[in-house]
Amino acid sequence: MAPHQQTPKTETRLERGRRALEAIDGQAGQKVIDALADISPDFANYLFEFPFGDIYTRPGLSLRDREIATIAALAALGTAQPQLKVHIEAGLNVGLSRDEMTEILIQMAVYAGFPAALNGLFAAKEVFASHDDQNPQEKIA
Repeated sequence: MAPHQQTPKTETRLERGRRALEAIDGQAGQKVIDALADISPDFANYLFEFPFGDIYTRPGLSLRDREIATIAALAALGTAQPQLKVHIEAGLNVGLSRDEMTEILIQMAVYAGFPAALNGLFAAKEVFASHDDQNPQEKIA
């Protein structure tokens, strides 16, 4: 390689994770990162690097498909309401419809039980209402 040519800078896990988080979660993801700043900024970096820099950016599944899996898993856990709300918002960001997310949550009644499905549906209802309040021009039935 000639001295004047430079190899393209490769994106670090952290940079890739920041880019992916912004594309997937937008402001909701940044709020989580900001909330960690005073207690554990290192953990915020771990969130950027591993789930978003390594897993979400893998080939093989679209971001839309990854959010379907994530919403289902978080709803089935039944103990991750704040994270479920962030990922329902992310579902809207990556093209999932409200009807699709509602169906995902209804499906959880079969495998995770009615309480998990109910909690997921109530979380979705809250996110949809908040989204409508923040984006009245985009209100979706």
